[in-house]
Order: sequence, then C-alpha cells, then structure tokens
Amino acid sequence: MKKNDILKQSEVFTLEIGRNSKCWCGSGKKYKQCHARFDDKYNRLLREGKIMPNRSLIKNEQQIEAIRKSARINTGVLDYVAQHIRVGMSTLDIDTLVHEYTVSHHAIPAPLNYHGFPNSCCTSVNEEVCHGIPSKDCILKEGDIVNVDVSTILDGYFSDASRMFMIGEVSDKAKKLVEVTKECLEIGIAAVKPWGHLGDIGAAIQEHAHKHGYSVVIDFAGHGIGLEFHEDPVVSHVGQKGRGMVLVPGMVFTIEPMINEGTHHVYVDKKNGWTARTKDGKLSAQWEHQILVTETGIEILSH
Repeated sequence: MKKNDILKQSEVFTLEIGRNSKCWCGSGKKYKQCHARFDDKYNRLLREGKIMPNRSLIKNEQQIEAIRKSARINTGVLDYVAQHIRVGMSTLDIDTLVHEYTVSHHAIPAPLNYHGFPNSCCTSVNEEVCHGIPSKDCILKEGDIVNVDVSTILDGYFSDASRMFMIGEVSDKAKKLVEVTKECLEIGIAAVKPWGHLGDIGAAIQEHAHKHGYSVVIDFAGHGIGLEFHEDPVVSHVGQKGRGMVLVPGMVFTIEPMINEGTHHVYVDKKNGWTARTKDGKLSAQWEHQILVTETGIEILSH
C-alpha cells in the first residue's frame, strides 16, 4: 500500500471546504450536496483510529459510470469466450477471441504489453495459479480446468474479471475445487459492507476454503482498479474480521480468490517470468469479480 493512499489524521482535520464550494471528489456538485455527510462519518472513524482510504481512491459518479461502461465490455468478453471455448482449442485461440472482441468494441486489452506481458489475457490451466501466457502449443483437452482472466481499458477506465471453465467432462475433484472457489468469491463479496473492513473479505474466504480442506494463495491478491489497472487497496484473501482499511462508498476493487487443492505455496516460471504454478503440482482455481462499494451495499461491475 502506498504511503499517500492512507490519509493522516492531521491532514483530514486541516481540510476545509465551504459547504457551497465544489466537492473535493470532482463531481462538480456543491460539497453540502455531495460528500459533506460522508466526511462527517469518515472523520469520526479516523478519530477512532481506523485505517481510512485516501480520497483519491473514492470514485465520483462520472468516474463510476465510465468504469461501468468499461466493465460491460469486459463481461461481454468473458461471455464471448464462454460461447466458444472447447476441447481442442489452444489457449492462443482464446487470446485471439479476447483481443478481437475487445478491439471491435473500441476498447484496449489491459494486459497486452503491461510490464512486458505479451498477450491480451491470462489463461491458467490446471496447476497454473495465475498469469498463464496463451500459447499455440497449449491445447485444451477433456478434463482440463482453465481460468481466463480479462481486463479492459475503455476511454482510460479499467475493468477486470475472470472465470473458470471446465473443459468437457472433468473429474469430481476438479469440479468440486472450481465450485468451492466460486463459493469463496461469493462469500467474500457478501462480506463487503459499506463502512465495514477489508479484513472481513479475507476472513470469510479463508474460513470457507479451509472448511473444504483447501488452501488460499497469499502471494497474489485483489486490488483497487478504475483509474489505473492496479490501485490500492491490496485485497488479501486471508484476513481477520474487523481489521484493516475501512471500505467506504465509492471504492472500486476486485476480489479474486485463488484456491489450491494442496499447499498454498506457488512458484513463478523462470523462463517466462509470469506464470505462477502450485508448488506441489496440484490443481488451482480462481474466480474474479470487480465490485463497487455503494451507500447501501455493493454493485458487481464485471463478472
């Protein structure tokens, strides 16, 4: 977490905005009609010693609507993959589907050339945990499970989600892992409450995974997103209830648990510098949604 993304108590109380001035969020509304009541609660929690997000992490209405538009395309990409994925397809074929759909909707695949990543999506098969690189040599076969992770930039706004796909008839153990991982995501999302805590998410996911005898990957996490591909906060999938940063309305982030059949330990492929695999060679699964914290709950933006 960046130092500047947590507001210090002294900085909060020296912030003075007239009630009829334009709000700090950039909405263009008067402060009294926008974030005045929000700031009353925010500052009270800060006085109580809570970890509060910097205001730069709180999106205004215009930004949220622009992120929604990006997210609609991102969800559309995954729907398109779901219609076409099959036995005998290479993971590079999946990448081609993702790229063509994205650019045909006047958007940009966010992973492409991101820190040198060579493709438009990540395809992680079986024991691959995340950041699998699409390849013409990786052919999907009966019984495989594969995560397709797509991210989209539209007019400078970012979205991100992933899904698991079961190829043909899969083993009972593979099916259970995929299903329980999706349950972990759903339980993690259900734990998000406006003015709740970041640790609530990880605590819920961890409990459900362990109940089924699985482990939770700790080397990778969810993240803030919207104005950039990766923003704060880091959304760990393990945690303690009631601990961590307060989740305030206007925050946008991903929840993307990676659940392993065996050990939580992973390693990154030394040849390509990207693909993470389970250290024991056992299966891994991941589901990811992008969510917005609202005044009354959450909104799933991309899924």
